Amino acid sequence: ARMLERDDFSKRYSEGKAISIHEFLYPLLQGYDSVEMKADVELGGADQKFNLLVGRDLQRSYGHEPQVCLTMPLLEGTDGVRKMSKSYDNYIGIDEPPREIFGKVMSISDDLMIRYYELLSSISNQDLEKLKEGLKSGAVHPKKAKADLGREIVARFHSQEAGVEAADEFDRVFAARKLPDEIPQRKLDWSEGDEAWLPKALQEAGLVSSSSEGRRMIVQGAVSVDGVKITDPDYKITRGAEKLVKIGKRRFLKLV
Repeated sequence: ARMLERDDFSKRYSEGKAISIHEFLYPLLQGYDSVEMKADVELGGADQKFNLLVGRDLQRSYGHEPQVCLTMPLLEGTDGVRKMSKSYDNYIGIDEPPREIFGKVMSISDDLMIRYYELLSSISNQDLEKLKEGLKSGAVHPKKAKADLGREIVARFHSQEAGVEAADEFDRVFAARKLPDEIPQRKLDWSEGDEAWLPKALQEAGLVSSSSEGRRMIVQGAVSVDGVKITDPDYKITRGAEKLVKIGKRRFLKLV
């Protein structure tokens, strides 16, 4: 009966919709971890509250002192809609290059920026309120506030110097319309001939996870070769001089 207290379970049950057995087993198994570990405290996202409380119930059943449950707000992804997840491709990876982290922070909406400040920044509540007032009055430009946040996040996972360099490169590439100082180079496999299908070349270079993703990016107009936007998914590059490939707004690669 306690299982049906979960909002989506009770709703689906009342609507006569199926609930799979593994959906019941998951919170039980997660809760039993707390029994085995004799947990005093368990941390989890706000969406895990039900599972954490199941752990408390199981601990009581085994005669243990129930754990304290601490939940944290979920961080929205860069799309500002769904929770941050690699599955949704709306994430900022902590092991990504500084310029990639900084660029993704700069891409978020102004409204989402405040949420990121609240959950990711070390800024004090007092300074955060001043920032909100400055943004509202126009005294603080959203781009500057976002850049400050981007530098702080890069510094956390890389270094202060990397944060400054990422910000400088962002300005150079997007404000001054110049190329990054350092562009990685990849050598393609030309064993099958002197032409390479662009979607496959993008996959081979590690710019996309599959040739189908490469096709999709090309059709969407997100890929350019030597400054020319490519929209033909059957486009082939020829062997010879290196090709400067740009995918999306921030990723550059030289193919040889």
